Amino acid sequence: MFFSVVIPTYNRKPILEKCLRALEQQNGSDLYSNYEVVVVDDGSTDGTVAWLKTSDEFPHVRLFEQAHGGPSAARNYGVNEAKGDTIIFIDSDLVVTPVFLESHAKALSEAQTETGGDLFFTYGAVINTANFEEPTAEPYKITDFSAAFFATGNVAIARHWLIEAGLFDTGFQLYGWEDLELGVRLKNLGLTLIKCPEAVGYHWHPAFSLDQIPKLIDQEIQRGRMGVLFYQKHPTWEVKMMIQMTWIHRVLWGVLSLGGRLNERTMAPLLQWLIDRGKPSLALEVARVFLNWYNVQGVYAAYREQGAV
Repeated sequence: MFFSVVIPTYNRKPILEKCLRALEQQNGSDLYSNYEVVVVDDGSTDGTVAWLKTSDEFPHVRLFEQAHGGPSAARNYGVNEAKGDTIIFIDSDLVVTPVFLESHAKALSEAQTETGGDLFFTYGAVINTANFEEPTAEPYKITDFSAAFFATGNVAIARHWLIEAGLFDTGFQLYGWEDLELGVRLKNLGLTLIKCPEAVGYHWHPAFSLDQIPKLIDQEIQRGRMGVLFYQKHPTWEVKMMIQMTWIHRVLWGVLSLGGRLNERTMAPLLQWLIDRGKPSLALEVARVFLNWYNVQGVYAAYREQGAV
């Protein structure tokens, strides 16, 4: 198999450097013939394109550019330009280990031998970290668990299935759900998920701080709006549960947030107290009480705006 690692990026130059260096340090394996790294710059303004065009550090990288159109359009561009028969999606803030490609290749090969086909994809592990200097030093945490069927943080799939499914829906212009929506279409084609925990990617993001809260709230509201688009395309109970558009979620987060009284203002002292004691990850989990309430509110607001209720 020939791997095309497709990476959309937008103003992520410092962590993208670590991402690409890690991909150049793969052990290699007889299980795959070669690989390329397809970087699609989504209109960055931080010098990413100029740097990659003048760098000779990344022989596997092929660079493509587009006007800022979001990750769905960037991934579609990457898939269309890919030379490989197998696509691996990762994000530009993911740093992998030297056995990353080998692990995906092994899992794919074993599944093909067992089933005699390729009606599956592999899903690697994603570990969240705020350690920029040594992202791969972060241990696995219970909060790193994901129950998603198809997510683009670390997944390998035969290219032809993506084409047959119709690629990513570029109607998802705001934050969230475009990869899980494609996952529904892949599931409808009969594809199954194969966990591949040996293919580890370390997802870097800055340690949580109070000044991130406005952006996080905006993302939750956007995710609510895109969740309604997801449900309109696939009006099932499973999707309603995923996007939190049920009375269960409305009651749950309403009760936990005391009807919105526990919010970014009232909880700020507690969050800052946790941060000051070196527990920003715990502070973020506590903040999810009101972040999820904003998400549920965003879902129902978007649903009403579109005349669905």
